[in-house]
Amino acid sequence: MNSKAIREFLGWCRVLDLGMLILGWIKMVAFGSWANKVYAMMFGLEEASVRLARLQLLLNYIIAILVFNLAPYIALRVMAQSS
Repeated sequence: MNSKAIREFLGWCRVLDLGMLILGWIKMVAFGSWANKVYAMMFGLEEASVRLARLQLLLNYIIAILVFNLAPYIALRVMAQSS
């Protein structure tokens, strides 16, 4: 597999990740309070801690996108332009 194919793969992964991130954010905004109540009842937690956990999950997903997808994509783009 050459670097162009990997770059194209990472580009499509970035598009899909962005779509999933937007969908997750929309779900958090639209169903946030209802979902927090349900998760709090299911796991016996306070709603504030559930809200914080869901926000941390979304932020961890953003960090994973940056580290495992965006950074390698940018590095391959820079390497392709320099050669």
